[in-house]
Amino acid sequence: MYLPPHDPHVDDPMRFKPLFRIHLMERKCATVECMYGHKGPHNGHIQIVKKDEFSTKCNQTDHHRMSGGRQEEFRTWLREEWGRTLEDIFHEHMQELILMKFIYTSQYDNCLTYRRIYLPPSSPDDLIKPGLFKGTYGSHGLEIVMLSFHGKKAKGTKITGDPNIPAGQQTVEIDLAHPLQLPDIENLRDFSELSRIVLEVQEQVRREEQEEEHRQEEEDRSQQAASQPAAKPLGGEGAEGEETAAGAEGTAQNKAPASQPFVLPMGVISRNEDYPRTCRICFYGTGLIAGHGFTSPERTPGVFVLFDDDRFGFIWLELKSFSLYSRIKVSFQNAEAPSREAFDEMLKNIQSLAT
Repeated sequence: MYLPPHDPHVDDPMRFKPLFRIHLMERKCATVECMYGHKGPHNGHIQIVKKDEFSTKCNQTDHHRMSGGRQEEFRTWLREEWGRTLEDIFHEHMQELILMKFIYTSQYDNCLTYRRIYLPPSSPDDLIKPGLFKGTYGSHGLEIVMLSFHGKKAKGTKITGDPNIPAGQQTVEIDLAHPLQLPDIENLRDFSELSRIVLEVQEQVRREEQEEEHRQEEEDRSQQAASQPAAKPLGGEGAEGEETAAGAEGTAQNKAPASQPFVLPMGVISRNEDYPRTCRICFYGTGLIAGHGFTSPERTPGVFVLFDDDRFGFIWLELKSFSLYSRIKVSFQNAEAPSREAFDEMLKNIQSLAT
């Protein structure tokens, strides 16, 4: 298992922790050992669920228990997961979230299902290279997000989740057709000034969406009324508008300065104060927020800030908070790890032995 670095150090390397190992021996014999806990390897089981998916099960979960009971297990987990003790965490809400995470994760006892992650394709036109990033999420700590590009949109999808927003949800969406011109550094310190700029763009986006819906309705009515659909001229006009928008987008990006001064507005909370003080370009975007258990999810306005090829940020306007993201550069393979093909073959051998 690859764990993010301790909060809030997003630029630190990922941490590596073995969860199970497979021994293939002579006479087509195989054993699986669970590596979870602190009492050494013990008996486990692996089963193929379907393509790109397998599950692990520990057959001796008593090896995960500690002599000091759940309290000792929690303190040990806290040191490993967060790099601190409960006494170091003064914020009551953060203590509650950490305890929820411990209860949620420890109940599985390494009986888990694994699904393969397919990284997004890369294009020369992408703003930066897509991939996996570590990001700060306030009291939730560091989480893993996959950045991908889809024409005029960029999306950040959660690979790891929390009690509010689970894995698989789209945490941020960036509107590449709407770059933001930040005010000068002194005015940027004023949160109300940044808020005014972002909300103006939000209103512009809303109007454009309404116009597009109206245009689409007109086009649908024209297609129904005519035996020869009159969609081509309208479609051509729409395509021309898209080209213009794309051209404007390209112009905005091409004319953006190599770097411009950047500072967080007063009142915006950041877990990591060591964020870059210059950025390349900013875009309007939305971020997903929700209550515990993913209740009442809502997309709220924000600012995507591109710092360099490996770091970006997002200002959550409604939460008055800032998330800093740093690219994961680890190759996800240690010296003894088998190749993907070898690992798939290994699982098939174990499955055939089991049946």
